[in-house]
Amino acid sequence: MKIRRIRTGGQTGVDRAALDTARKYGIEICGWCPIGGWAEDYPSAPGLLKDYPELQETPSEETTQRTLWNIRDADAILTIIPEGSAESSGTEVGIQEAIQLQKPMYTAQGMEDIPQILSWMESLPDELDLAIGGPRASESPSAYEITAGILTAISEWSQL
Repeated sequence: MKIRRIRTGGQTGVDRAALDTARKYGIEICGWCPIGGWAEDYPSAPGLLKDYPELQETPSEETTQRTLWNIRDADAILTIIPEGSAESSGTEVGIQEAIQLQKPMYTAQGMEDIPQILSWMESLPDELDLAIGGPRASESPSAYEITAGILTAISEWSQL
């Protein structure tokens, strides 16, 4: 199996689609989330930990710590930024951290990127811990659907 675990912070949009699609295909999920399980649709504790107990809380309420720790602990990073997304400071923090740590990274926009994503993934070692990130739903209303579509296609094509 190419992917051992999907790592993400559980925010709405790209992160949540990654968690849900991983579960659908029996891929282990993990990741760091802000203390109290905060996400924009889960403002009060236990937050998203109620539905995703596999995630671990950071000591901070700041979303930046969650992003930095998920990038730090991943083997490779897939960032999905659907066309037309609003600027996402959290996504940019993740990209810059991946560059700083020299992590293998691919940034996609939509379904048209599937062949390139599959090619990139083939270049990576097996049993990897793949971080998936991108804008939250308030920054990109179509992020969940586009991400779920990409990850479903990749899972079905490559038998991840």
